[in-house]
Amino acid sequence: MGNGFGEKLRAERLERGLTQAELGKDLYSPSYISLLETGRREPTAEVIEELARRLELAPKALEAWSQPISVSDAEYVLAGLYARQAWDLRDYQLAASHAATAAKIALEGKNTSAWWNMTYMQAECLMKQGNLQECQRIIQHLLEHPMATESVGLGVRARQMLAAVCHGQGQLSVAVEHAMEAVRLSAQLPKNSTIIIGAHRALIGALAESGRLDEAWKYCQAMIDHVDELSMSQLAGEVAWVVGNVAFMRHDYTEGVRHHERAARLLSPANDIELWARFNKASAAVRLSSGIVEPETLSSIERAELAFSIVGGTKSDELEVAFIRARWLYLTGDIVAAVEKLREIHAERASLAKHTAGEVSLLLGKSLKAAGESEEALVHLEEAQKAFSAAGAADRVQQAMDAVLEIKLAQQRAAAAAKAS
Repeated sequence: MGNGFGEKLRAERLERGLTQAELGKDLYSPSYISLLETGRREPTAEVIEELARRLELAPKALEAWSQPISVSDAEYVLAGLYARQAWDLRDYQLAASHAATAAKIALEGKNTSAWWNMTYMQAECLMKQGNLQECQRIIQHLLEHPMATESVGLGVRARQMLAAVCHGQGQLSVAVEHAMEAVRLSAQLPKNSTIIIGAHRALIGALAESGRLDEAWKYCQAMIDHVDELSMSQLAGEVAWVVGNVAFMRHDYTEGVRHHERAARLLSPANDIELWARFNKASAAVRLSSGIVEPETLSSIERAELAFSIVGGTKSDELEVAFIRARWLYLTGDIVAAVEKLREIHAERASLAKHTAGEVSLLLGKSLKAAGESEEALVHLEEAQKAFSAAGAADRVQQAMDAVLEIKLAQQRAAAAAKAS
């Protein structure tokens, strides 16, 4: 059978915003659907007919799916298979290379849906590597393609990723715009579509980082309505993680702990240790941002450090986990150790998004102030102010300004006292 079957199946499923579990329902497992989509399992005529019926496809589509395999199809299948194998091994550079090769073969064969899917995978790999500018260029190219307009599901996925890329580069206001459009368009998809949930997550993250917490919380409630915890436990865990983050940022500690405890139950390091690492990193970060210094917070930091030491991660992952450890040191009163670690992170802040680099400068400024180094503290606090301003994080700009004002007032009082004596 030609590769058309697996790619067509995946494209049609994604276009409708269905998960593999939702397509298979009570008849086919998600792993079986995955094997079909990647060309690692040949479907029977009955399977083809049943899946086409569920996707509401015309009978003539079945004939196109069942054509004998061509040389270009075989090359495409091989490149796509290599790309997915590399992805599974977290070798994202190799996966991106194979995905680009598969996309080129698909384009030459005029298989537009296969080209779109492989190009999107290439962008995902670039994002995993932290190559956000190249990822953004590719996603914008996909958005300009007619398929992004013709297929609501594909258009939403592209806008969601573009929002995440802009967020990662500190372009928070632009990220909000792209994610807002993704959420608006996703309203046309089936209620429990995972694409709707992804669009909401992108919007919530951008709104929360921008300090628009009430709006973020409103979208959290809307997102929860699209989650079926029984049929999508892993995704439900990710949703609970996001909702808990926003609750902590709103200083609603009870809700934050409740949702993060649910996330910890639903997510499993055995299923995806990288996701587990990111959850623990995020949980520790929002707890510390809320001033929660307790054993569970330290355990989250240690789990994140351990998990990332196993799976690796980008440079920004490494720096972000180090920053969380530095914040723990600061809040537990070990100012000397905090300053030392923050100086190391600050030296490599170019690898971080603007708003994250701003957080590093802000905490370094506060730590230096606590250590009695007021002049150097001012330098870093003013640096934080500029970084937050560039990222569009107005509330954090105000925090940096307040810290600067506090030091300057203290200096003025000290100068006045010295003159009076």
